[in-house]
Amino acid sequence: MDEGRRSALKKICFTAAGVAGGIPLLGTVRAASRTIAAQHAAAPQTKQLAMVVDMANMTDEIAHACIEICHREHNVPKSDDIEREIKWVWQEEFDRAFPDQFHGQMAEAYEGMPVLLMCNHCDSPACVKVCPTAATWKRKSDGLVMMDMHRCIGCRYCVVACPYGTRSFNWKDAEQSVETTYPARSRGVVEKCNFCAERLRVGEIPLCVTVSQGTLTFGDLSDPDSEVSELLRAKHTITRKNALGTGPNVYYIVEDKLRERPRHGE
Repeated sequence: MDEGRRSALKKICFTAAGVAGGIPLLGTVRAASRTIAAQHAAAPQTKQLAMVVDMANMTDEIAHACIEICHREHNVPKSDDIEREIKWVWQEEFDRAFPDQFHGQMAEAYEGMPVLLMCNHCDSPACVKVCPTAATWKRKSDGLVMMDMHRCIGCRYCVVACPYGTRSFNWKDAEQSVETTYPARSRGVVEKCNFCAERLRVGEIPLCVTVSQGTLTFGDLSDPDSEVSELLRAKHTITRKNALGTGPNVYYIVEDKLRERPRHGE
């Protein structure tokens, strides 16, 4: 979709949403969105790709390597303005990343500990439900939550709906890097981690996994013999804000960290 068509669609959506007498037009836009979403969902889901992060083995060096290679390959611009930064992979302190998991009894092992974060590629993504143009959708072939940045109108409903803060809005045009062929985004669209979908297409794994020194494990949860499935059966893992019912597919192994803590009375 070219910039002219995208701008026109944006005007239609905002007009329909903001004008009191625009209910029929809004219905038309929503109907078109449902048609597009139905096309994406036509085929049955055959896989569910997931990431497992071993928190005991994660170091700042590994985390920074994951962030650096992801952002370099995907043309993610750097910004000194924290309110307008764009991030696909980043670090957050444990008590902020897992507010529902953190409590005083685990403070010694976890308080302030940095956690590597990314899009959770949820089973029931809130972002998909609110997008008026189906610019974001859940891919049935492998369960990834994708972004069509040509269809995105920049309404930022998905940014607000995502409870994990994984989506970023482009406030300015990004320059195409000479180091990668991944296309730069234009101003006014939303972007996020895509589990390196462009690499998966040619049989390769996400870049962050390649530099994680075994700390990140990626695979298919629908395959009981996959490494991620075996890890989830063998290790104690947690997910972010699981009570919300979105079904995150990024898991964090905490078992080894728990074992490191001294037992009561020792």
